[in-house]
Amino acid sequence: MQTDKRNFIIFSKHRRLKRLWRFFFTGWGLVMITALVASTLFTKQLLWTPISAINMNDIVTNQFKMSNASFIGTDKDGKPFKLHAKIGYQEYKNPDIIFMQAVNGTINRDANGTTITDNISADTGKYNSKQKNITLIGNVKIDSSNGDRIRTKELVIKL
Repeated sequence: MQTDKRNFIIFSKHRRLKRLWRFFFTGWGLVMITALVASTLFTKQLLWTPISAINMNDIVTNQFKMSNASFIGTDKDGKPFKLHAKIGYQEYKNPDIIFMQAVNGTINRDANGTTITDNISADTGKYNSKQKNITLIGNVKIDSSNGDRIRTKELVIKL
């Protein structure tokens, strides 16, 4: 009597599936799958925070936040200006306005045919890219290269 090779192949495949089935459902397979899933989750450094603890209003209003932000451009006369802020952010509802904290920078201007450089600093500020102006608020200080000095609470600079 000859043995049928097809029966042998089917039987051997079935034994492999049977061993694999036993491996997973005796616990070792489940432990390995759990370890693989847990390792991918923990390497991404997920923060396990309850959803109720997240302030969505803060996330939406401060959606675009930058630290050590610098803004460089030119005014209507082609003179360069440079602003630096410790923190700069845009609100979702006002994309044309950049709010700044701890502002300093330089602005160049012409007066009587000479270029004057103004060094500015303020506690906070707003840069409106649409209206092309800077509003500085709180402890505003301007020291000019020609010796002029300005100290005020609020100042609007039209670029």
